[in-house]
Amino acid sequence: MQTDPLSTVFSALADPTRRAILARLAQGETTVMELAEPFDISLPGISKHLKVLEGAGLITRGREAQWRPCRLEPENLKPVSDWLDQYRLLWEQRFDRLEDYLDELQSHKKE
Repeated sequence: MQTDPLSTVFSALADPTRRAILARLAQGETTVMELAEPFDISLPGISKHLKVLEGAGLITRGREAQWRPCRLEPENLKPVSDWLDQYRLLWEQRFDRLEDYLDELQSHKKE
């Protein structure tokens, strides 16, 4: 059974370690060793997280001699942002209606 790309990205983002890795990569490309430093996880464990992120299209891993740079692919987060925009608009509309209702209550209170 194949998973749709948005579900794959959300699944990758569900883990706090992977989100922390993405946050670090947002600062610029770095090596696997540098990514592993702040975590109490083995190097193979970090590699598994990187494989999930790579499978979701959120990072790419290169190979330059002994250096294995990882880099964020932020354009692949756009579908997540687009999906969330639908709900952001919904909540903005609800807050606008609530604000109108509260303004109406305040104006009745002054009368």
